[in-house]
Amino acid sequence: MLINILVVEDDVKLNHIACAYLSSNGYGAKGCTNPQEAYDLMYSNRYSLIISDIMMPKIDGFEFAETIRSLDKDIPILFMSARDDLTAKQKGFRIGIDDYMVKPIDLDELVLRVTALLRRANIATEQKLVVGTLRMDAAALTAMIGEQEVPITVREFNVLYKLLSYPNQAFSRAQLMDEFWGIESQTSLRAVDIYITKIRNKFSACTDFKIVTVHGIGYKAVLV
Repeated sequence: MLINILVVEDDVKLNHIACAYLSSNGYGAKGCTNPQEAYDLMYSNRYSLIISDIMMPKIDGFEFAETIRSLDKDIPILFMSARDDLTAKQKGFRIGIDDYMVKPIDLDELVLRVTALLRRANIATEQKLVVGTLRMDAAALTAMIGEQEVPITVREFNVLYKLLSYPNQAFSRAQLMDEFWGIESQTSLRAVDIYITKIRNKFSACTDFKIVTVHGIGYKAVLV
């Protein structure tokens, strides 16, 4: 399974940029704009790390982090805030956050810090999926059919890994676009069809699964 990260940030543009950059680096990133949305997402999904702003309406980052920490003492929490004062940092770390970044954010540094937090939390362990002769390694972003490595882009890898992680479950084009295109979500849903065609062509030699078109919805992976 991909390592899933939840980004809680009310600046929609920054939210999309952070999610897109994390996704392009091999993570599964999901964005929401307030803690209440985050609670709803966490009720039905498992996340390995949370990135949160501080200054948000109704429920701020401090209250949100405190609630999360009371429910899960281990999940890494990274604050991403415009506040650069010691008081805010002290309060955050007292609550139990694991790291703190000051805006504007350097995206490469964000990825480095996320990777370090996950490593320390022992989450970035064996991230592998095997389907017959196909072996996918999420940590190395490699896909092998037998002993032959298949050239694949990060996005192609993530889409295929997602489908194979949930065999027989249909995903709409909009769902795949939202998760793996992020800031580029204004792109036509036709882009998903193009990527599925590429994936089918690249993995045509593997007879252990097939990607089936679910008419009127999107796609699903079926194990053979």
